[in-house]
Amino acid sequence: MNIFLITFSVLLLTFTLLSVIKHQYWIFRVFDYPRLQKLGLSVICLALFVFFFKGSAVLLYIFLVLLLANIIYLSSQIIPFTPLGRKQVLRAHQDVPEQSICIMIANVFQYNTNFKGCLKEIGKYKPDVVLLLETDKRWDNETAALAKAYPYEVKVPLENTYGMLLYSKLKLEDAEVKYLVQDGIPSIHTVVVLESGTKIKLFAVHPTPPVPGENPRSTERDKELLLVADLAKASHLPVIVIGDLNDVAWSYTTELFLKMSGLIDPRRGRGFYNSFHAHYPVIRFPLDHAFISTDFKLKGIKRLSNFDSDHFPIYIHLQYEKKASAEQESMEPDDEDIAIAAEKKEAV
Repeated sequence: MNIFLITFSVLLLTFTLLSVIKHQYWIFRVFDYPRLQKLGLSVICLALFVFFFKGSAVLLYIFLVLLLANIIYLSSQIIPFTPLGRKQVLRAHQDVPEQSICIMIANVFQYNTNFKGCLKEIGKYKPDVVLLLETDKRWDNETAALAKAYPYEVKVPLENTYGMLLYSKLKLEDAEVKYLVQDGIPSIHTVVVLESGTKIKLFAVHPTPPVPGENPRSTERDKELLLVADLAKASHLPVIVIGDLNDVAWSYTTELFLKMSGLIDPRRGRGFYNSFHAHYPVIRFPLDHAFISTDFKLKGIKRLSNFDSDHFPIYIHLQYEKKASAEQESMEPDDEDIAIAAEKKEAV
């Protein structure tokens, strides 16, 4: 039992240490994801040490201190995304429909054939804007009926699991499809016109994840996100960034994106809204995001029902309020953040 407890705790501590190291190789970045799982296992391991460890008292106290430090560190990373944390985005108290926008983000899983389930979920919530990710030509054909309710669209069906279909009831202007970092990995940049006439800048993104067999490093993902961050920061319009970012809400790279873009996260102070993996509850992470400029307030956010994808859809209802920027603030980058961001944007 002692050997098991020591091995188990060393692994947990190593996984946390690897995630702290700001290296782009996947073995470091992949451990950003399961912080909630590492926290739960660390608590269990601490309890097992207390009740079952029969070795040296000195060794016992060393591991108790290390595990307690691990629990405190992981808790500090996770608590901001629970109701115990401070809300970055305030709730809208007045209903101004013409200044509002509802968005549904859904990674459909390219090989999923439950098209009717997807359309049913869209029909149930009737969002103003729908972003479907991992969409190939088949998904394009099977969702074409959405054009009746969504007259504005930007379609990039691809067979490489990085296709995008953007449907909108609201008018779209100056829509562009860009390949910021890699050929075959698109992002959609467009202006959305609210019913009031207010224009907002929308970025839809789906960078590649740092996983063996696809991308051994997070270089391309980090670079794309930071290039979008620069565009968001430079925009004179209110900004919304949506998509499957292949990064968790609490990672250093997501926080760096928020600092460099000046955007804020509606999840903070509310909950995880884990969107992946839909079929395995014990390994769920918040990978699908909507980040917004400080002139938006929140009317609602919800994880929707799964339709056989490996992701849950995310639904978010926002309201533009010009005065909101005086009530909400984004995080500011320090000199180290700026230097790291510059290095990541130059990486090849």
